[in-house]
Amino acid sequence: SDALSSLNSFAPQAILVENTAKTGIPRMNQEGTIRILMVDDEPINLQVLINHLSDKRYELTQAMNGEEAIRAVADGEKFDLILLDIMMPRMSGYEVCQKIREQYLPSELPIIMVTAKNQVEDLVQGLNLGANDYLAKPFSKAEFQARIKTQLNLHRINVATGKFVPSEFLRSLGRENITDVLLGDHTEQEVTVFFTDIRDYTSLAEQMTPAENFKFVSAFNKRMGPIIRENGGFINQYLGDAIMAIFPGNPADALRAAIQIEETLRIYNQRRIAKKRAALKIGIGMHTGQLIMGVIGDQNRMDAATIADTVNIASRVENLTKYYSASILLTKKSVQSLPNPEAFHLRYLGKVKVKGKAKSTGIYECYDSDPPEILELKVKGQSDFEAGLQHFSEGAFPEAALAFKHVLEENEKDQVARHFYDRSSKLAEEGVPDNWSGVEELFSKW
Repeated sequence: SDALSSLNSFAPQAILVENTAKTGIPRMNQEGTIRILMVDDEPINLQVLINHLSDKRYELTQAMNGEEAIRAVADGEKFDLILLDIMMPRMSGYEVCQKIREQYLPSELPIIMVTAKNQVEDLVQGLNLGANDYLAKPFSKAEFQARIKTQLNLHRINVATGKFVPSEFLRSLGRENITDVLLGDHTEQEVTVFFTDIRDYTSLAEQMTPAENFKFVSAFNKRMGPIIRENGGFINQYLGDAIMAIFPGNPADALRAAIQIEETLRIYNQRRIAKKRAALKIGIGMHTGQLIMGVIGDQNRMDAATIADTVNIASRVENLTKYYSASILLTKKSVQSLPNPEAFHLRYLGKVKVKGKAKSTGIYECYDSDPPEILELKVKGQSDFEAGLQHFSEGAFPEAALAFKHVLEENEKDQVARHFYDRSSKLAEEGVPDNWSGVEELFSKW
């Protein structure tokens, strides 16, 4: 609007970004920038806020109504604070606050309601809907800045805490802040547990000093961690050279993350090879099942914990990637939980009973992360591979070896097919084991 343009023309030192409907959400353009979304339908009120936020650290975005504000927040860029008017046409500040709280906890995105409505019931309603604070007009610049400073300081503490206890973990417990968590809090839900591990890490670590080792692991995690979060997961633990993540949604999120991690690793390896460093290999395993997330410990020392056999199975599946020379493995339960399994390139590897488990688990390979030429050959050889696996399960090892040989003749780089060819050839020489049921029994880690 003309009024808004005239106000923008004499904005003070804060970085002022135009109306979100025109420019979208601003990105952080310098270290330490504090991004604030101002929501008010009156340009003169916005100008008052701008005048009070003259610090160069502030990057200000304006929304002239509730719909613009919700679009700005929903688009994915992070704001540090929202200043929200209540009395607006079509959509009140109360409704905007309630909508934002469906996506962000108060500890994740603080909201200060700025309004002329100063009755106690108005204040209570705003706080009940998720506002962090309430500022009644008219207000002094000193009070305004003090309240903003308080919320920003709390936000920094919450952000720092969230790096150790993910907000998703708090949300699953029905808590808004880490201070609300109680010893014994827990919840049970179906999730996909995801493990990734750097192969031959011990050998790599022996060639590095402790400082180099720390830098190496940090560089790896810095590349892989964001991929997990971008696909709807959260990191439960960094385990040195390994990562344990949880995906509360369907397993497709975890599978997409696994594929992107492998593709990112391929690019990372190109840089390592250019610097005459060894290429890295990782294994990724996942399983879908019930999991209890909660808080364990005592009154003086508490920790976030995940407890369930689902974690153990996922860890075992990741370990099987070494046995099969595969990159990504998942259980039959994960495949059955996929909404559209045909969207991925999967092949069944049979049933496996691992050490410490009484029941066998069906295992699948996902090969979507393979280079295009290898992926195409695997698709072409899928029928021969399935025939070989069927013979293998039935104990017809000579026939299995022949089928896997056909696969390798077309694609000598198919390491999983090579595993089954070698295994079938060996068993063909030794004879069918006693009580063979088609289930591979593995009693050691690989």
